[in-house]
Amino acid sequence: MKEEKTLIVDVDEMPSAPQWVFLSFQHVFAMFGATILVPMLTGFPVSVALFASGIGTFIYTFCTKGKVPVYLGSSFAYITAVILAVEAMGGDISAAQTGLILVGLIYVAVAIIIKCVGKDWIDKLLPPIVIGPMIAVIGLGLAGNAVTNTGFVVDGDVAPMIIAIVTFLVAAFISSQAKGFLKIVPFLVAIVVGYILALCFGIVDLSGVAKADWFSIPSFAFPFSMPDLFGTSFREYHFYFGPETLAILPVAIVTISEHIGDHTVLGKICGKNFLKNPGLDRTLIGDGVATAVSAFLGGPANTTYGENTGVIGLTKIGSVYVTCGAAGIAVLLSFCGKIAAVISSIPACVLGGMSILLYGVIASNGLRILIDAQVDFNKQRNLIIASAMLVIGLGGAVFPLGGSATLSGTALAAIVGVVLNLILPEKSEQ
Repeated sequence: MKEEKTLIVDVDEMPSAPQWVFLSFQHVFAMFGATILVPMLTGFPVSVALFASGIGTFIYTFCTKGKVPVYLGSSFAYITAVILAVEAMGGDISAAQTGLILVGLIYVAVAIIIKCVGKDWIDKLLPPIVIGPMIAVIGLGLAGNAVTNTGFVVDGDVAPMIIAIVTFLVAAFISSQAKGFLKIVPFLVAIVVGYILALCFGIVDLSGVAKADWFSIPSFAFPFSMPDLFGTSFREYHFYFGPETLAILPVAIVTISEHIGDHTVLGKICGKNFLKNPGLDRTLIGDGVATAVSAFLGGPANTTYGENTGVIGLTKIGSVYVTCGAAGIAVLLSFCGKIAAVISSIPACVLGGMSILLYGVIASNGLRILIDAQVDFNKQRNLIIASAMLVIGLGGAVFPLGGSATLSGTALAAIVGVVLNLILPEKSEQ
């Protein structure tokens, strides 16, 4: 992939101080809903997920030498495996946390192998005909979540729909018509407008804000006993390597595939090839170490966030200083219960209206890769690869790996695309 200047503020450039704050908060709003949803579904503390998200992003940035504007948030891929592991252990999180720590180490092991073998195989393994549909599946695979959040469902309430529409239109018009600084903070403005409208409709629940403390230490969990601190009791677990733990490990195949796809999307947006510079080995190490640290502290697995990639795609602000600023804000929020509660009170319809644009941008970048590479769909080979990936990736296909582990969605589509690309001969067609 030829590197070219496509950003207003490049990866290594720093915006002015006021802009830096607003741009970073925009990324916080983009990641917040998904990052706190994972611990809510798995029963883990939201504050720990926020802290791990911020620290994980710092770790990733350090490992990649500040060359990739990635934000790491809570991974959805491990939800089912973690819930099953906790249930199998009678509520004990030892198997879940040990499994996630091992997943992080698997990332590091794969990175070391890539470092030893080399990186040239990446272009051969992931040509545009595989990358394009993979990226489209990543974006479109999230479409259902966006639509559900907006309320556009059977017997849905009209109020959330109106709020979602207004939020979407504000973001769309500012992104396409505004000038100056306003043009690069469309989501921040859209969320504020949507939130005010939601208050007018009376669908914002502020009860959590009143109950929240201004300062509170995240409820970490450690594999050893820790004394109480400022009235906070820390959870304890122990390292456990039984079958409940091992059942989590195959999910790493899914998230490594998603990791490659997400970095390909971001690379296309930024006009760079992050899989070669700083390299897939470094990005995997950053992601893996961040996940292991998060799990060690009692948090969920980390993963690169498509929502934040969508923000970069629309604003053309790819500064790593901005994503690190968002990480710093996330860490501060993990200690400030009151502010975190305010952000948590943002209705799903507001985030849904914004997500329509974010997820659509990701999917559209997949089409852009196919167009830029001039992929010829008159060739049956290309048509077969793209068709199979789209149907399997978006059709809900699931391939069991044994136990509770499965391959599905983006990961399964990616594997199908890679295999078809390798076994279908590339030759001229009459």
